[in-house]
Amino acid sequence: MTFNLLTLEPLTPDRVTLALSQCLHVRLRDVDVADEATDQDLRNWDALVLCETATVLGDVSTSLDIYVQKSVRSQPNERELAAALARVIHSAVLFPAEEALPSAYWLATEDGVITRTRLNSSDDEEPRYTIDVVETPVAQLPHVSVERITEVVPEQQVTTPVSAAIAAHVQRMFPEESKSPGTPHWCASNRLGAWEKLIRQMEAGWAPSGWYPSDLYLERLEARDELVQASDRLPEAVTALLGNALAPLDTLFTQMTVEDTDQLCRELARARGIVPGHGWWWDRRPDPLPW
Repeated sequence: MTFNLLTLEPLTPDRVTLALSQCLHVRLRDVDVADEATDQDLRNWDALVLCETATVLGDVSTSLDIYVQKSVRSQPNERELAAALARVIHSAVLFPAEEALPSAYWLATEDGVITRTRLNSSDDEEPRYTIDVVETPVAQLPHVSVERITEVVPEQQVTTPVSAAIAAHVQRMFPEESKSPGTPHWCASNRLGAWEKLIRQMEAGWAPSGWYPSDLYLERLEARDELVQASDRLPEAVTALLGNALAPLDTLFTQMTVEDTDQLCRELARARGIVPGHGWWWDRRPDPLPW
């Protein structure tokens, strides 16, 4: 198992060795830690835990590339190891988020808080790292803005079994049309996936973030509009598949929303220059609102 962590506080190899020994419940002699000055020929490459440290510039100080052998009884995931390390070194530890955004990170504090953060790096030959946002206040970062990190939510990995099955079926029937962006076949699969993502995240209490941007919510309603438009240009067989897929998803959406008597969603759309469609989904909204 490999781990890529960053710490706010500078750490010496000896301190990292002790911390990893405690976190992974192995003996000190079974941990080998090296920095830029270490003679590689003197390393214990058979150690149960191998770690390379590097000094970095900016709001973070030390980079840790850790490898834990399979024979080590304790096999935490990256979140668990970051949290344990933060407790041991009494300093915040960053680890990469699951989303495919270079700036998307999680931050674990010594008192057990784990929050999202945005970590930017400069284009210098030796990059300088800047933490410009956290979603929860962090005592070590009093100067950093506390706000929601909006760009992460659209990138979150959400399982969409219904749309995945339909996309696979359409691809088998119409291989060329389904892989060409802009075609009705491609649009149907893509927009169905967007609609199902909204419903699955709603179903999960807006996990993993626990909230949802209003702009993204409106985009998902637009995706539902586009499914209606695409249906008019699709072969009858695909239209039937699409209708069968939408029925249970639309039912879930209805069950998890309330009538939008104040026309909030339509008003939000107009305020952003969006022309709402005529679909009934524009007349319903989550309760409570997730944004």
